[in-house]
Amino acid sequence: MITTPLTPAQLDRVAVALTAAREQRQPIAPLTETTPELSIDDAYAIAQRLLAARVSAGARLVGHKIGLTSVAVQQQLGVSEPDYGALLDVMEIDNGATIDAADFIAPRVELELAFHLAHRLAGPGVRAEDVRLATESVQPAIELVDSRIADWRIRLADTVADNASSAGFVLGGRRCALDELDVTAVEVELWRGDEVVERGISSAVLGDPCASVAWLANALGPRGVTLEPGHVVLSGACTRMVAAAPGDVFRGDFGALGELRLAVAESH
Repeated sequence: MITTPLTPAQLDRVAVALTAAREQRQPIAPLTETTPELSIDDAYAIAQRLLAARVSAGARLVGHKIGLTSVAVQQQLGVSEPDYGALLDVMEIDNGATIDAADFIAPRVELELAFHLAHRLAGPGVRAEDVRLATESVQPAIELVDSRIADWRIRLADTVADNASSAGFVLGGRRCALDELDVTAVEVELWRGDEVVERGISSAVLGDPCASVAWLANALGPRGVTLEPGHVVLSGACTRMVAAAPGDVFRGDFGALGELRLAVAESH
């Protein structure tokens, strides 16, 4: 059984503060500064409270995201291990849609592969090969990340509590079975307008995105959570995060897997 150093009342207070930050678009100070005793287990307990509240309000769990899987992003944020968060139906953004930056605090985008699961994965003991057998298909994704922590001044416990800094996701391009491609060798380009701002390759994700999904299943197992058929799993970023500002038009090029787009409305 996982225990948390903070009391339930303390966990509730942090969850309320993060909810208010998201809803009011007003960031809060780093949790690791205001509550220095915050542990990683505390942070996941806070994230679970946030998820339960949103599901109770009508949102539906559709999958999970894995964050901090590449050395580049770990270095960008000053952390040293992956984390995970929940994906809700209300977080999905249509391919080619235009979002309003005012709906977020400090949005950023990154490219990754989305896994569509056909079979259940329950940790511990899940291997990359188990993920391959359980996967119906993969397809391109843009993850929209946002931090409810001021100025992205986050440590691992900050982003974990904040649903792994997730805010939205776009699915697009072509869905492809794993026997049709080398999932470790997908090269991607992130375009902003007519400029390539990031390049990456799927092997940046723990060496193999399937290993990343296996890590997730094994991390969820002790918390009594399994990956279910039909779930979407964002396997981790192939590129560093890029800030999204009003007027930006992003295009993710995944080569043979196709493209997807996300625009940010002009400011008024």
